[in-house]
Amino acid sequence: MEHAPLELPENPQLTRNITHFARALRVAGLPAGPGRVADAISAVAAVGFSEKAEFYYTLRACFTARPEHRAIYDQVFRLYWRDPQYLEHMMSMLTPAVRGVAAERQLKAGEKRAAEALLHGVERDAPDLPEGEAGTEIEVDATLTMSREERLKTLDFEQMSVAEMAEAKRLIAQMTLSVPPLVSRRTVASVQGAQADWRRTMRIAMRRGGDVVEFARKSRRERWPSLVALCDISGSMSSYSRAVLHFLHAVSNQKGAGWAEVHAFTFGTRLTNITRHMGARDVDAALTAAGAEAQDWEGGTRIGACLESFNRDWSRRVLGRGAVVLLITDGLDRDEPERLEAAMERLSLSSRRVIWVNPLLRWDGFAPKAAGIRAMLPHVGSFRAGHNIAALAGLAEAVARPDDPGEKARLMAALRAG
Repeated sequence: MEHAPLELPENPQLTRNITHFARALRVAGLPAGPGRVADAISAVAAVGFSEKAEFYYTLRACFTARPEHRAIYDQVFRLYWRDPQYLEHMMSMLTPAVRGVAAERQLKAGEKRAAEALLHGVERDAPDLPEGEAGTEIEVDATLTMSREERLKTLDFEQMSVAEMAEAKRLIAQMTLSVPPLVSRRTVASVQGAQADWRRTMRIAMRRGGDVVEFARKSRRERWPSLVALCDISGSMSSYSRAVLHFLHAVSNQKGAGWAEVHAFTFGTRLTNITRHMGARDVDAALTAAGAEAQDWEGGTRIGACLESFNRDWSRRVLGRGAVVLLITDGLDRDEPERLEAAMERLSLSSRRVIWVNPLLRWDGFAPKAAGIRAMLPHVGSFRAGHNIAALAGLAEAVARPDDPGEKARLMAALRAG
């Protein structure tokens, strides 16, 4: 992160400014309580303002407890301490205006949450009209506009505010991921079975002196597959990983979906099994425990090495019931493509089906140009987006229809053409 020179006034009223800054962080979702404020004031007094980077890192050490807090902290810090016109800039950003969709700027990760935190409690009054002039009444036909909930379903997770993310989590908790049962080769006795059970028919006849009175019938036994989720928690996936983990928690705790077992793993630079944490009833407690165990949040990405670890240590334990694998990653890997391709091939052969959920599909011009994506794509059964609620809901279609390829057919054609 670049550090522009801090323009501090002669009497900066440091205690009040740090307290206000901490209040904005707390509204944005960071654990900036009174104790951390006192520690920050003492730390800044000890370090001083000799270096601009020291001031940034001193406050960050006091107010961030986890790696995923840094994106919000960086945005609030930039807007509060380093941009003299932050309030006017944020007011113009959040105030409704009549403009084209193409003119609206895409916000960076955490910028909307930082803006709302800094403007928390600020009244945005309507502009005063000249004396004697009346305001123009505008009638808007909202018949064809999307409802708030429908708009939220198509909003990118990375662009959501604090309130929008909380509402999104509520909607995700209500989602289901049902799966049809698998038809086994084994059979079970059934009065309405389509097959004749000759062995049981003869046993019944022998009890009656050899007379065949009725034919016993049987049908194929049904069994439920397991669900195995491999979720990328590297830096490029952090905003989407939290939403996907909320979704996996909802799937792990839903009743009547049919899954025999639900297993969840996270990976960045190493593989972590968080299955037991996903079984907790409270989602916040579950994700807190999972985050404490996975020490590589927002780190690098070594997909090939992590998949090798899964194939070696876990595949025989969790993929033995015709499991469906959800692979949630952007495919941007630092390992050798050959290593990643070999690990993906083994994963595909060990599981019944691999469904790749990639948030990069939110871009209309997405193409398989990265080496990691080109290595993984041929070994997945379905390739789908995962950047908003609507995309997660689309997973139900991919799971229920084994022949649904998603975007794989289009991307494979582009891969062969390129």
